[in-house]
Amino acid sequence: MTEFVDGWIFGHTLGEGAYGEVKLVINKSTGEAVAMKMIDLLKHPDARQTVKKETVIHRMLSNPNIIQYFGKRSEPNMEYIFLEYASGGELFDRIEPDIGMPAWEAQKYFKQLISAVEYLHSKGIAHRDLKPENLLLDENDNLKVSDFGLATIYRLQGKERYLEKRCGTLPYVAPEVLLHPYHAEPADIWSCGIILVALLAGELPWDQSLAECPEYMAWRDGKYMSLTPWKKLDNSSLSLIKNILIHSPSARCTIKDIKKHRWFVKKFQRAGTIEGYIRPDETNSRQVLEDENLTRFCLSQPELPTTENANAVQINLEERPGFSFSQPAHIEDLLLCTQVQTKFTQASQQNTFQRLVRRMTRFFVKTELDETINRLVNCLKNESYNCRINNVGTITVSTMDRRKMPLVFKANIVEMDGKILVDFRLSKGCGLEFKRRFVKIKSLLEDIILKGPVTWPIAVATECMP
Repeated sequence: MTEFVDGWIFGHTLGEGAYGEVKLVINKSTGEAVAMKMIDLLKHPDARQTVKKETVIHRMLSNPNIIQYFGKRSEPNMEYIFLEYASGGELFDRIEPDIGMPAWEAQKYFKQLISAVEYLHSKGIAHRDLKPENLLLDENDNLKVSDFGLATIYRLQGKERYLEKRCGTLPYVAPEVLLHPYHAEPADIWSCGIILVALLAGELPWDQSLAECPEYMAWRDGKYMSLTPWKKLDNSSLSLIKNILIHSPSARCTIKDIKKHRWFVKKFQRAGTIEGYIRPDETNSRQVLEDENLTRFCLSQPELPTTENANAVQINLEERPGFSFSQPAHIEDLLLCTQVQTKFTQASQQNTFQRLVRRMTRFFVKTELDETINRLVNCLKNESYNCRINNVGTITVSTMDRRKMPLVFKANIVEMDGKILVDFRLSKGCGLEFKRRFVKIKSLLEDIILKGPVTWPIAVATECMP
């Protein structure tokens, strides 16, 4: 843990985005923390306008199902954005590949997603990259919409405009976005429908919603009932999805229609607590119009340069109650040293730091560190993955997914309380495809994986302190 500015320290990278990385920044005295999103303008000179638009939009938003924005600092060659941390992890990690999740749980998250999107649309804002990788969970398991890098204003002072920018992640993009100028709201609603399919079935229905995609044409022509994922769904959920995934945006159901549908209002067994819809605060009317010259087509998170260095800059973090984290952390960022923990004065904040983010993509092994690394590297090579390892036990794995798109993930090998933890995290590509690959790799290492329930230890790593 190194000093960032006086009283604040930061650790390793928390997450990766289109133009930079996110680092955890912690107050040594109080344990308060924020996520610092760093955008290197030397590497991405086109990002300056995008960051400006993203932060102006973020300042307009205040909703329990949207990641909170704390502030921004600009330097000549770097932009810093400070955000909330969703300590519950990523929504896609709750989705079992090819299985999905229980209906009550899917309904809970879908309701919270619709609440957030309804709020955004009430503000005249379109997200334009809704997908499970951009939906995070807080410590109470409530959904938080994140990543507003592609968001834009489509309605200003009651006047709505068509959008022209072709952007998003292909399997989640509405057909009209790929073909011609489009209305914002139906396009976001389409993405919500694809997310619902992923939640309930654990797979995506097609690679893209175009005529050249046979899976999409089978859906559009009504010849889908014998195909997956549709045969996994019950009549009620399928009815809702059919009303959302209508090719013509003018015929597509609205959020008002969705909220009246029988699947949406049904009380499932073990229904979770659902945040009620919060009416938008209309007092903040600051608006920003998009620079449509930013025509870069975005496809999930790109792989970033390997540099970890960042120059310390002077920041002024205003006093705010109850800071939480931001984007899900690599395992090492949540394993704080005893010496640092003793400086935290609030027990609830200590618990936040000491708890591991709940994720499916990790396991403990019986083997020692060196043997674990050798077994994992050999397994990856036998499966024809490209991989490289650094000197701190992180293996970066790269391949192409079924859509011929890049897929990059990392495996961190960490010593914890006398055990070895293998912790996988997606860097770039489709979350569901990453989960499928993880399941296969885990099965190949079955003989060295510790079986039975594991009590997640609190990290005590005194050697990590200087």
